[in-house]
Amino acid sequence: MIKLIVTDVDGTLLNDNHELHPDFWKVEEQLTKKGILFSIASGRQFYNLETKFNKIKDRTMFFAENGTYVSHKGKELYVNPIEKTAAREFIALGRKLENTHLVLCGKDSAYIETNDDSFKNEISKFYERLKVVDDLTKVEDTYLKVTLCNFNGVEDHTFPHFKDYSDRYKIAIAARVFIDITALDANKGNAIKGIQKELNITPEETLVFGDYLNDLEMMKVAKHSYAMKNAHPDILKASNFVTSHDNNDNGVLRTIEALGLLNV
Repeated sequence: MIKLIVTDVDGTLLNDNHELHPDFWKVEEQLTKKGILFSIASGRQFYNLETKFNKIKDRTMFFAENGTYVSHKGKELYVNPIEKTAAREFIALGRKLENTHLVLCGKDSAYIETNDDSFKNEISKFYERLKVVDDLTKVEDTYLKVTLCNFNGVEDHTFPHFKDYSDRYKIAIAARVFIDITALDANKGNAIKGIQKELNITPEETLVFGDYLNDLEMMKVAKHSYAMKNAHPDILKASNFVTSHDNNDNGVLRTIEALGLLNV
């Protein structure tokens, strides 16, 4: 019996226009009535997720910022920060790269040091609290992650510059244009494992959905691990199942229905 459902957001639960399917609210309500904990796991900021899922924020578990911040029913459960000295080193390196924009993701807000409109318009989709500062390295906050954006694609243009740090920090390709850098043990999978232990929920009782490389560890903590039909090849390999429909065709909700989880 499924007791916990965890889904990624962008490229998974949302379509490519970052929209929720209209049926989502009805499906979530049915799952809740059956005692299934529906949870959100995303690289997005907690405050952004809280706003997007405002109707259900008082009962939803959020694994925000790639699992570095976990909240349930409005209560902070877990924070896994990155050392400030390391974050500042990544910022300094990122500043040297062409066509690269930086986001410092703090517990209280996200921070950028540019007024580039195209970048601000893109990044504002994922951060409800966003401040422009003169110098990211002087920000006083709890640092959760450093995000680098390259509209030409991060897998080829950004990741190679940080690959040598992979033994000490988690370097996650979160989307085609984003890389997230966190503490080495900070990922969605470890955050979910902590909650499974806390709530006495097994991997056999867990269903997860994901599409990109920051979902990789999440695929390993659930027997019912579903890669989206539109997922990155490595996620397709790591999952136990693949959805029949992609994120633009309501793949998550269709799979939940096909599994019989909405039956009375």
